[in-house]
Amino acid sequence: MTNEPEQGATPMSIMDSLVRGDRAHPEWLWRSGSLVPWAESSIHVNAVGHASVASVFEGIKAYVSHDGAGLLLFRLDEHLRRLYESARIVRIDIPYGIEILRAAVIEVLRANAYREDVYLRPWAFPAGIVQEQMVPAGVICELVVDSWTFQSGLGTERGCRAAVSSWTRINEASMPPRVKAFSNYHNGRLAMLEARENGHDWPILLNERGKVSEGPGACIALVRDGVVSTPSTTSGILESLTRDTSITLLRELGHTVVEREVDRTELYLADEVFFMGTGWEILPVTTVDGLQVGDGTAGPLTRQLDTAYGDVVRGRSPRHKDWLTELPF
Repeated sequence: MTNEPEQGATPMSIMDSLVRGDRAHPEWLWRSGSLVPWAESSIHVNAVGHASVASVFEGIKAYVSHDGAGLLLFRLDEHLRRLYESARIVRIDIPYGIEILRAAVIEVLRANAYREDVYLRPWAFPAGIVQEQMVPAGVICELVVDSWTFQSGLGTERGCRAAVSSWTRINEASMPPRVKAFSNYHNGRLAMLEARENGHDWPILLNERGKVSEGPGACIALVRDGVVSTPSTTSGILESLTRDTSITLLRELGHTVVEREVDRTELYLADEVFFMGTGWEILPVTTVDGLQVGDGTAGPLTRQLDTAYGDVVRGRSPRHKDWLTELPF
């Protein structure tokens, strides 16, 4: 990380960076089998609402390579596989194979002639006019791939103030957390609104057992006495690819990483705390419930992970080339 903060370093703009770019919108998106002009990609107002209850999606990033030669899609195949797993759990039918969707993602990037970092969102929603809240199993869905440019926070000075939420994270007995569904995110939204009302930036949700789960759109980890601890996949978290990437990189850097149940008060005693997610990348936490974490800036291990993550997604690292799908300019 550099010592100079830049635009995008404030907590609010971390989310805003996902929608900032030189264009108000792309020229093209992919919809149910073909490219469609953005301006013509409309549906009737009665086709929204209940349809979102069963909708699933993915967030994928394509980074400009370190040498400026092209875009590098990060863990594309794993993201697409998770989309189909989410659809299976909520029992909706995506009428296209994963190879067709993979080609669609690449087609969207090429059609829009992107030359900057891009966020892509493949998503599936029940087709037609949905008037019943209880969308039946096996319903045929539309599949869309849209995109927008973003500004990465990797390598910049940034941080956020977090607070443990009074809202409980959804669990397997109510709404499966490992599904990446639009409806699941209302849980995090309520927690985020509460955090902002109380003067913080982002919430940390506990699960039904009172153990640390995750943030509103990212997993979390803490560092104490040199050991990294992160809630297990049975703690009510999304099975995050950024979390998996971070664990892999940290272990390669020689750090001990433990996946286990985490108590709330462990966050108060941590030397470092950070969020991990596709959108937020590696986001340091500077305070938890008003208690300063470390010296109030990103800690040394968080900075090391931030650098390693940036090296991988930009193609600087010789490792994990299999995580990258190259698309030359």
